[in-house]
Amino acid sequence: MERLQKYLAECSIASRRKCEQLILDGKIKVNGTVIKNLGIKIDPDKDIVEYDGRVVAKVQHNIYIMLNKPTGFITTVKDQFGRPSVLDIIKIKDRIYPVGRLDCDTSGLLLLTNDGDIANKLMHPKHEIDKVYIAKIRGIPDDKDLDRFRNGLLLDNRLTAKAKIEILKKINNDALVKIVIHEGRNRQIRRMCELIGHPVMTLKRIKIGDLELGNLKVGQWRYLSGEEVQYLKNL
Repeated sequence: MERLQKYLAECSIASRRKCEQLILDGKIKVNGTVIKNLGIKIDPDKDIVEYDGRVVAKVQHNIYIMLNKPTGFITTVKDQFGRPSVLDIIKIKDRIYPVGRLDCDTSGLLLLTNDGDIANKLMHPKHEIDKVYIAKIRGIPDDKDLDRFRNGLLLDNRLTAKAKIEILKKINNDALVKIVIHEGRNRQIRRMCELIGHPVMTLKRIKIGDLELGNLKVGQWRYLSGEEVQYLKNL
């Protein structure tokens, strides 16, 4: 027996957190009955689970992909404004989904997989996995601005966790900075930079944990190496 949301994630429906929301929204049936209880357990060998009118089953192999996301692409499957999705870039027959998100106007390292457990590990705040970004920001922050950023800022009535920021170089009257956070709040870096008076001009993620973008070109993708996959499984 296993929890329904875990089974759905292992069936490559979505991350475990998203699967929990699908259950609460009444989108999942077990043996023909709509289920809205997160505590339910199923027997994968006996129970019939349906999502969106089709029976779901566990994937037979896991896929792990790294993409250097271009700006202008969204990290959701559909968009009300008709913007292209990162899934339009990766042309494979297997169903995969992005791990977390990058804003449409943010580029860089994005992971995609059909492994719900790995996706859940990477997105859950308790694991505190560092994410490294390079940002060009307007103006040049002074020590006071940098200390405010590092010590936490109030977003949505809640302080952000301590972060790292350092100036890499000055470009005319603006600055190129390296930022390290382990949270994933909505547009967090952009909002934090605005709060210290230095809004983001460009933003690129270059690293998640030990996984680095390296020389992967914008718009290109690759499968993770065996060593990289093992790193994720050991988190």
